[in-house]
Amino acid sequence: MLGLARYAMNGRRQAITTVFVCGLIPLLNMLVPALLGLILLRHGRREAVLVAAWAALPLFGWAMMGDITPLILLLGVVGLAAVLRQTASWQFTLLAGILVGVGAEMALRLRPDFLVLLQQQVEVFMASGSLPDQPEIPPDAMRDALISLFGLMHMFMSICLLMLARWWQAVLYNPGGFQQEFHQFKLQPLIAMMLMVLFLAASAGVTVLTGWIMYFLLPLFFAGLALVHGLVGLKKLSRLWLVAFYMLMLNPPLAQLLAVAALIDSWYDFRARVKTSGGPTS
Repeated sequence: MLGLARYAMNGRRQAITTVFVCGLIPLLNMLVPALLGLILLRHGRREAVLVAAWAALPLFGWAMMGDITPLILLLGVVGLAAVLRQTASWQFTLLAGILVGVGAEMALRLRPDFLVLLQQQVEVFMASGSLPDQPEIPPDAMRDALISLFGLMHMFMSICLLMLARWWQAVLYNPGGFQQEFHQFKLQPLIAMMLMVLFLAASAGVTVLTGWIMYFLLPLFFAGLALVHGLVGLKKLSRLWLVAFYMLMLNPPLAQLLAVAALIDSWYDFRARVKTSGGPTS
């Protein structure tokens, strides 16, 4: 993938060729948003718009055939990359990610045929007995859950693809820059508290927020990831610690605990305290 990014950054012609060809190929078209994010981060809005015109063509084709995900991700990653380039702040970028999730929901609502097909597939899967002892879910509740899950998935993937673009940028032009940037990232206390309050309000059933419950948790989750990576880096621990950590994150309650750790870190600043307590250990 890095070779693909390196080739795309050799010039406009190479960039257009790369995003257009990748956009035609299933699964590989998921890299197009990250490539365009890299171009925007490195060269700015004008160059990104020129390349985006070609990147969008095959993704529009996929959308017409029913796969709207690559096009949504293209818009989401480009929007987040613009925020990151303008503000140089991962905090504001992650907050802007909430808008990506809401926008993905709106896109799904504008494609009711796709939503109906998705709901039918889930109903068939549940009826097959693959998930035993599951209570029957009312159609309206399932529809709302699918819409929220669709938005959350696109918010998460947009942030991950932007991070991939930022990593490419660091490897090609500023080695170690993304690692340093990510390891130091934490949310400001008031922002972290606001997100947690909104999450708790949504969990309590506040109607207007209920569908967005995980949107408020995701920025805290990424802040928690940055905390863990930062601590592992400061302590110079083996990468096996990160492998074990990500295996544990497959358990949803632990992911929520990570968000709580990020909330505490916004006040306590664990990394600064590790530094002042004597630095890395052997």
